[in-house]
Amino acid sequence: MTGGRATGKVKGMPMRSRNGVAYRFDPGALCLELLTTGGPGPYRKYEVLHAPADLAAWADRSRLRPSPLPVLEITEDEVAEARRVRDALFRIVVARTAAGGEQPPDPADVAALNEAAARAPLTPAVGPDGARHWVRPADGTRLLATVARDAVELLTGEYAHRVRACAADDCQLVYVDTSRPGSRRWCSMEHCGNLHKVRALRARTAEPGEKP
Repeated sequence: MTGGRATGKVKGMPMRSRNGVAYRFDPGALCLELLTTGGPGPYRKYEVLHAPADLAAWADRSRLRPSPLPVLEITEDEVAEARRVRDALFRIVVARTAAGGEQPPDPADVAALNEAAARAPLTPAVGPDGARHWVRPADGTRLLATVARDAVELLTGEYAHRVRACAADDCQLVYVDTSRPGSRRWCSMEHCGNLHKVRALRARTAEPGEKP
């Protein structure tokens, strides 16, 4: 998927749980990183894309390397479009992960994703130092096209059947399981995976009649 692995940095996006615990979440794809910014319906309360600076900050945290911030220019309309396409992708992914993946996505959501993917993406180039750089024009529309193309690649590629939701009952984060055995269950072992271990231990050691 676009952007590859987060080289030179600890893998994953910096996240913070509802009780303030910091951890890192690697969803395995650029497009799924966008789903951490909010979503439709009940996920609207988690919305963080309110202004151009918010979308730029997300791009800086994402697996795009290096950060496109030096050349990135974003408008208010592009932020609104990012929310629209993100919500469409969110519903497509939920349809993919719910009910064994048998629920077809809304054609309108698929059309919104394809429309974004059809636009010109961010353009990489080899810089004077031999490293990759992003060149102008680099705006919110191109950023979103890059994300949408990554989504198309994911949803039609070899890992399409491995797009999953975290196994924790109180977590809605989505990831693609790129592990060799395909046995990943948690958004993050240091967060939901660790909480599961702690709860399981308490359940095993609890006295009869005592709540774990």
